[in-house]
Amino acid sequence: MSQAMADLAAHIEAKQPEAVSRTEVAHGELTVHVGLPEVVKFIQFLKSDRNCAFSSLVDITAVDHPERKRRFDLVWHFLSMYRNQRIRVKARVREDEIAPSITEIHPSAGWFEREVFDMFGILFSGHPDLRRILTDYGFRGYPLRKDFPTTGYTEVRYDEVTKRVVYEPVKLVQEYRLFDFMSPWEGAEQILPGDEKTESAGTDK
Repeated sequence: MSQAMADLAAHIEAKQPEAVSRTEVAHGELTVHVGLPEVVKFIQFLKSDRNCAFSSLVDITAVDHPERKRRFDLVWHFLSMYRNQRIRVKARVREDEIAPSITEIHPSAGWFEREVFDMFGILFSGHPDLRRILTDYGFRGYPLRKDFPTTGYTEVRYDEVTKRVVYEPVKLVQEYRLFDFMSPWEGAEQILPGDEKTESAGTDK
């Protein structure tokens, strides 16, 4: 499989030298790094080229690297059912940069691009309906960015007085921040089977 991936990488580099910055094969998987402006043309090539035939879009996601100037790795995963091969395409994106949509090539990308926008805040030009898909209307922030607080900014509850859902700033009680690190059985009054061996072993010393 690794040799097949290496051959595929060589073919792609030869056919798309202006788009591909580098390729790597690890654990039997091929990753191709491309420039953001060339993404649409390159993904069209992967779908139409007979030696690639990556006609199925599996997923689009991103990875956040807040310490980098080009903060995000935008990642596309494709499957070729004709060749029984998979490929990963990566492009680096700045926080203020807009990525091109691939919905005209793969209509199913519409859902994935909305999710990436919702979770990371990456915008896609040419998307027919770019709006949040997992979080609520008016949600603040992007949950999969590494600088997003684990508790979020707001909490939602149903107010019995007003008979509606209300949004409030997150208020954590002190107990939320206290951890005693007790294992589930340490505070139990009943000795579980096998625990008595530990106690008897301690008395023999």
